[in-house]
Amino acid sequence: MSVLTILKKNIKWRFSHAFTIVITILQPILWLVLYGTVAQESMQLSGINNYTAFIFSGLIILVSFSTCGSSGIMNYMMKSNGSFYRILIAPIKRSSIILGQAFEAILCSFLEIFIMSMIGLLFSVNIFQNLTGLFIIILLVFLSAFFMSTIAYGISLILPNEMMYETLMNAIVLPIFFLSSALFPTKEISGILQIIVNLNPFTHVINSIRSIILTGTIQLNMLALTVTILILMCLVSFSFARYRLQKEMDM
Repeated sequence: MSVLTILKKNIKWRFSHAFTIVITILQPILWLVLYGTVAQESMQLSGINNYTAFIFSGLIILVSFSTCGSSGIMNYMMKSNGSFYRILIAPIKRSSIILGQAFEAILCSFLEIFIMSMIGLLFSVNIFQNLTGLFIIILLVFLSAFFMSTIAYGISLILPNEMMYETLMNAIVLPIFFLSSALFPTKEISGILQIIVNLNPFTHVINSIRSIILTGTIQLNMLALTVTILILMCLVSFSFARYRLQKEMDM
């Protein structure tokens, strides 16, 4: 049994529970269609001509976080039918179990982002205009989704039930999203809030993606720093997930 086997198993689970795809993509699409349209006129005063395109980069991160957060629910369902414990006693590396589940969440994230991007074309939002830029967006989304999926995996092995898990994941995802540049330009804020927003690594992920979508430009220095930070975060989150899985086996 390998990473690919776990990946296939989890993909099968995802499509047999297709409601998880609908639920995680519904809110970002509503933000895209409704909030982007309603706030368009007021945001023009800030010099933003296409507010839907402006918030699109933030919604990409929101979609990936929501999808990766839902992947933790899989562990609770698998525990209830015993398949989780059958995997644990199988002759397979612990890292392969985590990677298989993380890659499924990442693939689902890309599927939902693709669907949202198709809808975005109706609002003059095009992420496909620059191949180099598209590759960078894919890289940033991959690293962001890997980080959140492995964090979600580890947390799902700590908390006893889905309700507590969903509450904690919302307490993680929502502050990261709202305390970033997802919905407004950082130049519009000041003081302690500006410091918090700038310390949020996903502010810089969102800004890098936004720069590609709006102007087609790539800020190499900021991009290099952002990717480096994300890689370090991924190493920490993967180590955390692996530690929690090992603890689960020792119980």
